[in-house]
Amino acid sequence: MIRLSPGGKPTVSGHRTAQAVQRLLRDELPRVRAAATAWRNGLAGLLAGLLGFSLIKGRSDVSRLAPPWDVVVGGLLLAALLAGAVGAFMLLWAAHGRPAAVERRKLKAGDDHDEAMRARRALDRGIVLTLLCTALLVAAVGVTWYGPAKDAPRLQVTTPDGDVCGSIVRMARGTLTLKTAGGETDVELATATGIRAVETCPTG
Repeated sequence: MIRLSPGGKPTVSGHRTAQAVQRLLRDELPRVRAAATAWRNGLAGLLAGLLGFSLIKGRSDVSRLAPPWDVVVGGLLLAALLAGAVGAFMLLWAAHGRPAAVERRKLKAGDDHDEAMRARRALDRGIVLTLLCTALLVAAVGVTWYGPAKDAPRLQVTTPDGDVCGSIVRMARGTLTLKTAGGETDVELATATGIRAVETCPTG
């Protein structure tokens, strides 16, 4: 059998603790909303600084990267886009709540605390995803900086002395300079009997 008995005499310290807890619970949701708004603005400013002011910049044409690095950059940019979109949604949810109306008869005590907990979780996820988006963007730019460039187009020039194949270095006064496996070679175009573009130069 359960017996109930009056509790101890309340103290001044106990009253103050109870009042402090009530204030924290009452102000909990607005504080989370304000923190989410501040994080949203700060992270948006970070991304704007990286992208808008060109603090980081790699090759402007990803197609100039050698395979498969061009695909790697595309995958990183796609992942950054997805992480940034979901992160922005989470931050907006944490700052402003879900776009839904609740009927008055369905309201109950503790709803603000539950919403504050959901907003805090959304804020945490939004921060992580937005920072992940930034890291992926930096990684993509890093690959465009240090990834190997696609090989320059090659020409195979047929001359009376044989074929010469290599990438174009320069052309001046009817002389074409090609970079071949043995070094730079000058070819007089007037003596050439055929020129064609090739993916790779024949070996041997």
